[in-house]
Amino acid sequence: MWRAWTSVMGMAKQKPPKQRKFGKGVAKCRRCGTTVGVIRKYKLYICRRCINEVAPLMGFKVYS
Repeated sequence: MWRAWTSVMGMAKQKPPKQRKFGKGVAKCRRCGTTVGVIRKYKLYICRRCINEVAPLMGFKVYS
């Protein structure tokens, strides 16, 4: 009984998500595609994990 009810109510076709214009969902990393931790300054659009790998190639120097 429960399965019949959930299959009727829960399996409706869903619309694809709408295109975002503002906010975090717009900025994606160019390398890996994640939207978490994206550095948008100077129009880099690279996430913090990828920038650690690519920074020396881009000319950034690591000071520690």
